[in-house]
Amino acid sequence: MERRVNATATLASELAGRFDADGFLFLRAAVPEAWREPLRAAFDAGELPSDKWPVPRGEDWRHAQVDLEPVVHDVCRLPSMLAVARHALRRPFFLAQVEGREPMPGRGFQRPHRDGVDPARTHMLSALVFLDPFGPENGATQVVPGTHAGAGLARPAVENDPDAVTFRGEAGDILIFDANVIHGATTNVSGARRRSLLLSYVDLAHEESFRATRDLRGVRMEIEVFEA
Repeated sequence: MERRVNATATLASELAGRFDADGFLFLRAAVPEAWREPLRAAFDAGELPSDKWPVPRGEDWRHAQVDLEPVVHDVCRLPSMLAVARHALRRPFFLAQVEGREPMPGRGFQRPHRDGVDPARTHMLSALVFLDPFGPENGATQVVPGTHAGAGLARPAVENDPDAVTFRGEAGDILIFDANVIHGATTNVSGARRRSLLLSYVDLAHEESFRATRDLRGVRMEIEVFEA
């Protein structure tokens, strides 16, 4: 099934310029405080062991199936995120996936990489919605600004990039980024909880290919299309 929603939010010019230059935006306290505990509860209730997913997941991470939770979809429809997606994708787009992820104690390192399949244009945005305080000690995300477009696309994804930015923040913060920007995860050396929601907005032109793999990715929700 498919549900269509108007995405009317507009990104402020200052934020639009920052996103265009860096390939990401860091939205502090974007999730209302009243939603945060229900989101953590949804994560914990939806956690599934690696071998319970259609395709087994990496054992360095906890994974949670949360895509049928109303409060999770409320987050995915936040005007602040839809405004970024509308600005970056510039065409109708859809919510392709949302799931919970958390690095295990002493694990979770993810090599810097890009997720984009079409470097010529932005076709997908990813967002990390943080449900716990986070920083370099418990597996924070890193990005290399400006590596999503133009000359930045020629830059290789390497470990210990001197320009990499490692984020620190609180529950309710959101990092939203172009799939072509170099990003990765650090190791959860402290063992402290670092639950997050990972979601993707994708250009509607790619809907067929994403629909074909939804069962393999454990996606249960109906397709939600946002009219840009």
